[in-house]
Amino acid sequence: MSRDEILDAAASIFSEKGYHAASMQDIACAVKLRKASLYHHVNSKQEILLALLDKALDLLINEMEAVMVQPLPPDEKLLLAVRTYLHTMLEHRDLASVLLLEYRSLAPELRSRHIPRRDRFEELWRVLILEGVNSGDFSTFNVFELGE
Repeated sequence: MSRDEILDAAASIFSEKGYHAASMQDIACAVKLRKASLYHHVNSKQEILLALLDKALDLLINEMEAVMVQPLPPDEKLLLAVRTYLHTMLEHRDLASVLLLEYRSLAPELRSRHIPRRDRFEELWRVLILEGVNSGDFSTFNVFELGE
């Protein structure tokens, strides 16, 4: 039994049941292990959640970095980034579900370990938008001026 197989099973279970309703017994059954044997591979359900969140963001970061090096104008790069993001999320639905819905279930001490990955992913999008603003392909406006 590999760690990846355990993570895949856990992602499916968390996606279906939600993190809080899922149990270590559910995960053990899904990978045909006894619950005690599962603990030889992982320490806790929180560790599994952190691993899944990190795996999802690592995947998205790798895909986004591949987009960012493309020799394209910012508007085309943005379109490619959105398509790539949506394709990746659809291709890995269980991971996407965990990433989008279960982050709040991560314990604060583990959240601090995860935040740098989240920040890296967000930074890639900021850089892409700034690239478009600086080139003149994208424009910005102050939302507070809309009401005037």
